[in-house]
Amino acid sequence: MSEHSKPTLSSIAEHVLEELEALVGCPAEGVTAIRRDDDGWVVNADILELERVPETTDVLASYEVTVDPDGEITGYRRVHRYVRAQVEDR
Repeated sequence: MSEHSKPTLSSIAEHVLEELEALVGCPAEGVTAIRRDDDGWVVNADILELERVPETTDVLASYEVTVDPDGEITGYRRVHRYVRAQVEDR
C-alpha cells in the first residue's frame, strides 16, 4: 500500500485478495464484504480451495481478514467452507 495516501476500499480489496492468495496458496474468487472497525478494516473474501468438475462442486472458503488503517493485513482466519452450488440459509 502507498505510504502517502489514504487507502480506498478498492485498493484494500485488491491488496487483500493478492495477499490472501499468497498466504493460502489458492486463487481468490472475490471480496464479499468490507467494514470499518476500531482497529482498521475487516474484509471477507472467498477463496477457491478445491477445483472440481463440474465447477458447481468446487469447494470454496470464506476468510475474514483484518487490515490496519494503513491497509496492511494484520491477520486472517477461515470462517466457513462450502460447495459452490450450496445456498446459504442465513
